[in-house]
Amino acid sequence: MFAQLSATALNHVLAQNSWAHSRLAKFAAKTVRFNIAPFSFAYLILSDGSLQAADLQANDSKAHSDAELTIAPTVLPRLLAKDQLAHAQIVSTGDASLLAEIFYLWRNLHWDAAQDLSFFTGDIAAERVVQTLQNSHTQLKDAALNFAQATAEYWTEERPMLAQPNKITAFAAGVDTLRDDLARLAARVQRLTTQK
Repeated sequence: MFAQLSATALNHVLAQNSWAHSRLAKFAAKTVRFNIAPFSFAYLILSDGSLQAADLQANDSKAHSDAELTIAPTVLPRLLAKDQLAHAQIVSTGDASLLAEIFYLWRNLHWDAAQDLSFFTGDIAAERVVQTLQNSHTQLKDAALNFAQATAEYWTEERPMLAQPNKITAFAAGVDTLRDDLARLAARVQRLTTQK
């Protein structure tokens, strides 16, 4: 049931991004399984590039999927936030070109929330609601970044608990110079003691 509902939602997003249908149509009749503990669901790619829930049981040894993605539940929020580093934590097996296409679509599909909201509120109100939410999200991100920068500056300038990268580099260069000077001095002392 969840697979059918999610297939409907994904087909809706695919319809809003019409270019994606032609990309998926290349993989018609192939199946993709998503394992997100405790759920496992699969989709069949249809010839028009849309998806249909496939009846592949995770514990059925005869069930075959062309590509399989295992996603830890803790990674889901990061994926929804479009965190590019979260993709490295997805375990994927199967058809490499199909997997590459899935990852490409994940990065490039966009849900037009204003279009869906406009059925209930009208076009202008929907656009304003979405714009307000986007502005709030941007302001929150900016505030978090500013706070992080201010905290880092405080810890490096006001109450030095952290070293500045340029000072670490200068210190490392000084240590290298001292090591080389000591090596030359040791070699010189060795030459002087062997000459006598």
